[in-house]
Amino acid sequence: MPGPAAGTAHAATTTDVVCLGESMVTFLPSQPGRLADVPSFGRGIGGAESNVACALAAAGHRAAWVGRVGADGFGDHLVETIAGYGVDTSAVRRDPVRPTGIYFRTATDRGAGAHEVAYYRAGSAASAMSPSNVPYGEVFAGRILHLSGITAALSADCLELLRELTAPRQGRPLVSFDVNHRPHLWRGGDASVLLELARRADLVFVGEDEAEEAWGIVGAEAIRAALPEPAVVVVKRGSAGATVFSGLRPGPRSSNAGGAESGPASRSTEGGGAEDAAAGAGSGDTVTVVPALHVDVVAAVGAGDAFAAGFLSATLRGLPVRDRVRHGHLMAAAVLTVPGDLTEPPARDHADRLAALDDGAWGRLRLGPGWTAADRAPEEVRTS
Repeated sequence: MPGPAAGTAHAATTTDVVCLGESMVTFLPSQPGRLADVPSFGRGIGGAESNVACALAAAGHRAAWVGRVGADGFGDHLVETIAGYGVDTSAVRRDPVRPTGIYFRTATDRGAGAHEVAYYRAGSAASAMSPSNVPYGEVFAGRILHLSGITAALSADCLELLRELTAPRQGRPLVSFDVNHRPHLWRGGDASVLLELARRADLVFVGEDEAEEAWGIVGAEAIRAALPEPAVVVVKRGSAGATVFSGLRPGPRSSNAGGAESGPASRSTEGGGAEDAAAGAGSGDTVTVVPALHVDVVAAVGAGDAFAAGFLSATLRGLPVRDRVRHGHLMAAAVLTVPGDLTEPPARDHADRLAALDDGAWGRLRLGPGWTAADRAPEEVRTS
């Protein structure tokens, strides 16, 4: 089965981040209620990896999306819309037989009991991605390769592809992996494979809730203990913020993309109170705790992808870990304060000013619709 050659070069490339995964056309309800009662739907796009690519491109980075869509109108819509955000879609492949996936969802929060999603993705073009049909030259062309656990659940071939892409090899880009556990995709499957894939990455995003649901692992320290290999593990803790474990890891895993895979060989905490200093970590780890923002939520969708994009953006710029997390929170807040999965992020200098606030001012921020306007100075953003 063909795959990338050892020592694949990427140092001379111009792409910052390559995101690989499935994107689908999503149908958004015209009003709240059960799917059975919604009279009409508006068309949008959805896909964890393409969301990250779009957010990064909107933030001024050179982003590419690699995927597979059908040779149909929905595939045309996906490629054209994603490219419209400034994302390089030249490596997207069209499947002449399989269709582009679509789904319908209700307006409620994904975590709410009344939330409904109807997926029509079985046998989709994206589910046919495999080690034999992915353009490896384009996949490994960036400083960072961003993947998610959603792809691993689509088919046996997709899982094999992720195993291939996360395999340690000399010269691979920094591999970023968002666990993105979706229980409905793993019915009858074994989600523990997500732990295997995460351990092969350099940078991991995982929610406390999904680690418990998928692996039975409870708490940030236990998650880090289960993921000793990645240089950086970002544990998302909902309204409590995020805890980052960072430290130098041995072995031929990846090259440097802004210093994300390395950290001081010491244990400390940044951006959190003294009570957070006891958060345990392995030997050589730095522990960084950053509180979440107060956000007036319009729609609770797309925040996880936006957070990953903000963190990766700051990683590419070589910012300190605390600021990487803060940029993740700010990018998530931009999406949470609009109806859809994607939005224009705050201007870089605006986000930098907010990320640089002292802990007290950061804790007082309350962001609502319109906060990303370029003329809003930090002191003009509403405080709680």
